[in-house]
Amino acid sequence: MSPLGHPPAGPAWVDHCLWWQVYPLGFSGAGARLADGPGAGRGLAGLIDWLDYAVQMGASGLALGPIFTASTHGYDTLDHLAIDPRLGERADFEALAEACHRRGLRLMLDGVFNHVGADHPWLAQALAEGPAGPRASWFKIDWSDPNQPHPWLFEGHPELVELNHAEPAVAAEVQRVMTTWLDRGADAWRLDAAYRVPPAFWSQVLPPVRRRHPAAWFVGEVIHGDYALYVAQSGLDAVTQYELWKSIWSALASANFFELDWTLGRHNAFLDHFKPLTFIGNHDVTRLATMVGSDKIVLALAVLLTTGGVPSIYYGDEQGFTGCKYDRPGGDDEIRPAFPARPEQLSELGRWVFRAHQDLIGLRRRHPWLVGARTRTLELASARCRYLSQAGDDRIEVELALDPAPRVEIRSAAGARLYAWPD
Repeated sequence: MSPLGHPPAGPAWVDHCLWWQVYPLGFSGAGARLADGPGAGRGLAGLIDWLDYAVQMGASGLALGPIFTASTHGYDTLDHLAIDPRLGERADFEALAEACHRRGLRLMLDGVFNHVGADHPWLAQALAEGPAGPRASWFKIDWSDPNQPHPWLFEGHPELVELNHAEPAVAAEVQRVMTTWLDRGADAWRLDAAYRVPPAFWSQVLPPVRRRHPAAWFVGEVIHGDYALYVAQSGLDAVTQYELWKSIWSALASANFFELDWTLGRHNAFLDHFKPLTFIGNHDVTRLATMVGSDKIVLALAVLLTTGGVPSIYYGDEQGFTGCKYDRPGGDDEIRPAFPARPEQLSELGRWVFRAHQDLIGLRRRHPWLVGARTRTLELASARCRYLSQAGDDRIEVELALDPAPRVEIRSAAGARLYAWPD
């Protein structure tokens, strides 16, 4: 066993969970700014009409992007204890949580606890009262210029101000927020920008929350660095597996399965310590179909669903949506689109992609041991890869090829074909 110790067990339900991730402000057609008013968006209530669709796809959890009052995109929070008026009110959240649980869906919330919006009333109070004020220690503020104090900005964004995670009152407030929404029906928290938060902060915050909600799951957004060490030091259950995401699309886009093979070796090592949140798309990255082409979507999905971890599907990817992320104002709009009011209003063009998701998620559910499976490469070339996924005596074999055309085949230990595309 690694010197980092035994992997966190986490709640048992997570081993059988597959998330459908939705960015609610975009999905519901909400206005771009809180100041624009509620607008014509359908809010959280409109998501209830899509829960059966998620279940039909094979999901067992709904992972929501930001839902709390914020100035614009949701990550500039103004009040962690209130539902953004563009999405409704607390009763709408509670109705959604009840509807999820009635269908057997877990519910995960997006907790933005590294920073707040620059218009947050806490910050306004801190700046108005000065360095001796009661809120001053809640933020990282350069007070050297008495005429113009400078709050620390998150990655240079003027609308996002970092909290001071060394302040005990901040830890207590985060505990209160987490517990409040778990009390109201949430099952899990995604912790935004966890890579910017000292792991010691989570190790202080989480124990009291876990005592009240021992079945809750906590996953941190970590893009780079030592994943296993962060989990061990923070007490989180998991972190996001960006390395696997990058190698999947990059290997397919550049016909370089050597990159995927290298990353799968690292992925095996992570699984010795925790079960990461795995994905091939999310609210922060260019759509998979745009990066690799629609003819390779199924290959990426096959890797996601035959390797260890807790998988997540980003809304629209299951329909083959395209979209680019740009480094400019409004640069996320293409990858955070509005969905129609009801599933039957989706274009027929994405039906084959949805069917592939159903088939491969079904395979995953029939082989639940895959959540902890390790992979071993059997054959490797730039445009072809064959690997074994195994846990104990259970195993399946996966073959991916790009030449002469993209294809994937999955076979049982006895050699029976379990899945093939194109069939």
